[in-house]
Amino acid sequence: MDEILAPRPFVPARDFALSKRFYQALGFAPTHEDETIAILKLGSFSFILQNFYVKELADNTMVQLLVREVDAWWRRIDAAKLVAEFAVKPPRPPAMQDWGMKVGFVFDPSGVLWHVAEVPF
Repeated sequence: MDEILAPRPFVPARDFALSKRFYQALGFAPTHEDETIAILKLGSFSFILQNFYVKELADNTMVQLLVREVDAWWRRIDAAKLVAEFAVKPPRPPAMQDWGMKVGFVFDPSGVLWHVAEVPF
């Protein structure tokens, strides 16, 4: 049987260069780049940033990033000074959610919402 290794979402970018810099500020490194996409990777997770933007799509795109320690991620997010550097909506610090996960919320420059969620043990 074929084993699925991981899903890899496509994320839209209104300003492709700005979005690449945003994700690099969070620690993602490009493993491939051309004029249409950039594959960005951190640890075992990667996603495909698209040089493509439709406001309605971006405003409804959400990605959940499961991490072991969301507070450590929050320190990384806070240190990146995302609002000052990238004029994004302010990130929302991690808090326990009704569904039982501790989650912080980060908006990228295109409006994509990332749920940085701690894996419950």
